[in-house]
Amino acid sequence: MANLARITEIVEPEVKALGFDLVRVLVFGKTEVGDEDHTLQVMAENPASGQLLLGECAALSRRISDRIDEAEDAGEVLIEEAYRLEVSSPGIDRPLTRLKDFTNWAGHEARVMLVNPVEGNRKSLHGELVGLAKNENGIETVQFDDKKSGRVTFTLADIQSAKLVLTDRLIAASKPLDLSDADDIEEDLTEAQED
Repeated sequence: MANLARITEIVEPEVKALGFDLVRVLVFGKTEVGDEDHTLQVMAENPASGQLLLGECAALSRRISDRIDEAEDAGEVLIEEAYRLEVSSPGIDRPLTRLKDFTNWAGHEARVMLVNPVEGNRKSLHGELVGLAKNENGIETVQFDDKKSGRVTFTLADIQSAKLVLTDRLIAASKPLDLSDADDIEEDLTEAQED
C-alpha cells in the first residue's frame, strides 16, 4: 500500500520550488506477494512548455528522493513495498488530471474511464473534449462529446482515468520535444561510468 495523499504533500512543494506544475503522482506495478516491481511515478511540467527537459527531470528526481528519504528516516511509511522513483514529463498523449487540462485541450480526442456510468450505463468514453461548464449547483463539470452517447457531463471526481489520444491534430498542436540538454545528461552519465 502507498499513502498517495502524503506522498503528494511531500512532492508538490518540491515541484513548485523548481517552477513546475504537478500533473500526477501514481504508484503502479505488480502486486503479487513478494514482488518488488513497483514504481512511484511523478509527472510534472514546465507551464511555459508543457514538458520537462531531461536535466529538469533529474533535478526534480533528486529533490523528491531527498524529501522522501527524510520522511522515511523520520519513521513515515509512504510505500510499504520496494519501489523505484520515476520522474517524467506528461508526453503528447498526456493524462488529464486537472480541471485546466480539460480546458487547455478542448477540441482534442480523449479516452475517459469513469468511476460510475453515465448516459446509457457507459463508463468507458471515447470522443472529443468540449471544455468545462458549471452545473446547476455551481460545480465545474467536464463536457465531453462521446462517439456513442453524444454530449455527456461529469465532474473531475467521477474520473478514474483520462488521457489524450495521439492524433495528427494533437501532434500539430503540441510543442516539439525539447532535447536541448540531452547531450549534457549523456556526458554526465559517461563521466559517472568512467569514475
